Amino acid sequence: MAWVLLFVAGLLEIGWAVGLKYTDGFTRLWPTLGTAASLIASMALLGVALRTLPLGTAYAVWTGIGTVGTAVLGIVLFREPATAMRLVCIALIVAGILGLRLAR
Repeated sequence: MAWVLLFVAGLLEIGWAVGLKYTDGFTRLWPTLGTAASLIASMALLGVALRTLPLGTAYAVWTGIGTVGTAVLGIVLFREPATAMRLVCIALIVAGILGLRLAR
């Protein structure tokens, strides 16, 4: 169950990271509230997952999910470049996340 909570926490991290783009420097109320709610929920779920998962592994997986998701959404939503090098680096992060999950 801790891995499921960690995965959801990672998805919420993507939500608040992408949400920052929509807050327009925290000048837009609803995007700011959504971003803050996602941040709080992400941290709370990470904290619960840390009851049973090792800190280093959980934190690396959490940030990895957030990094990959945010990079992919940057490409899809904001037309950031999808160069071969960026895609290889994203794939390496995914490989690291899977490796940490399997090495528990």
